[in-house]
Amino acid sequence: MKIVVLAAGTSTERQVSIVSGSGICKALRSRGHQAVLVDIFFGWEGINPAEAFEKDFDVDEMVCYMHSFDGRLEDEKKRRKEFFGPNVLELCKEADVVFMALHGSNGEDGRVQACFDLMGIRYTGTDYVSSAIAMDKSRAKQVLRAEGVSVPAGVMLRRNEPVKSLEEYGMELPVIIKPCCGGSSVGVTICYSEEEVKKGIELSFSLEETALMEEFIVGREFTCAVIDHKAYPVVEIAPKDGYYDFKNKYTAGATVETCPAQISEEKTAEMQEMAVRAYEALGILGYSRLDFLMRNGDEKLYCLECNTLPGMTPTSLVPQEAMAVGIDYAHLCELLIEVSLKKYEA
Repeated sequence: MKIVVLAAGTSTERQVSIVSGSGICKALRSRGHQAVLVDIFFGWEGINPAEAFEKDFDVDEMVCYMHSFDGRLEDEKKRRKEFFGPNVLELCKEADVVFMALHGSNGEDGRVQACFDLMGIRYTGTDYVSSAIAMDKSRAKQVLRAEGVSVPAGVMLRRNEPVKSLEEYGMELPVIIKPCCGGSSVGVTICYSEEEVKKGIELSFSLEETALMEEFIVGREFTCAVIDHKAYPVVEIAPKDGYYDFKNKYTAGATVETCPAQISEEKTAEMQEMAVRAYEALGILGYSRLDFLMRNGDEKLYCLECNTLPGMTPTSLVPQEAMAVGIDYAHLCELLIEVSLKKYEA
């Protein structure tokens, strides 16, 4: 197949996306596909889209090309009105499918998906509606709660609206504050004092216009992929130091990830059932990864969020879950394409 692996972009997860994209592209090429890696925002200057898939392609060389723009990203975001870089849409039109290796805003939030739908471009992952809902943690929680999926208590804050006291929100310390639409734990603050609450809100608002303030639940953290309505083995995530922040997520060896998780069969089944229920409640098509907390003491499960384009880096969780059932990384990439293309079947 002719495949564009679309990565990088403009979000706070640009660097993670490049790692995901390069791994996916190499894996697909190892399986005989004509895959090329492309930066959605900076594009590919000087290429003839009609010939791109027939030429020799060096993934590492393209990664270096992507990183050459890192210092210019913020200036380019302010200067440009057009989001798609040179030749991006033309390359995507030439491809049989676009593998979405994007993470965060302008990639995982449904905007690119909606554009591709209008242009007849096939892509991996779910559609634009479920992408948008799942990306907004506050909106997603409303949907999940309505469907009987347990979620932490919380409130959405808006940058241009007055912030009330915790008491007025019916909350108490400690709380956790995060950008509503962010990912990779960027901008997340655990607050044990009013001063930390103030700083956490300021940090979230520096990244986005809305923030989510939730009760801080002490417990064990887990994740579970759902691919084509089927739950995969549960992974327990246990950082060696602190919580599961950006550093612990993407630093090899910083977190102990146990797959399958060492929990009872009953709890495993409960979490997998909840993952599928959340996946279906949000209208996900193809695949996603659901994150959970199991509260200390009573072992009550809470669904934290749904990742519609989960990471595919060497330390990412979905590849670990797939490997636990005998699916290696390259075959997983092909599987994600296969299940994603089902949404185009008449």
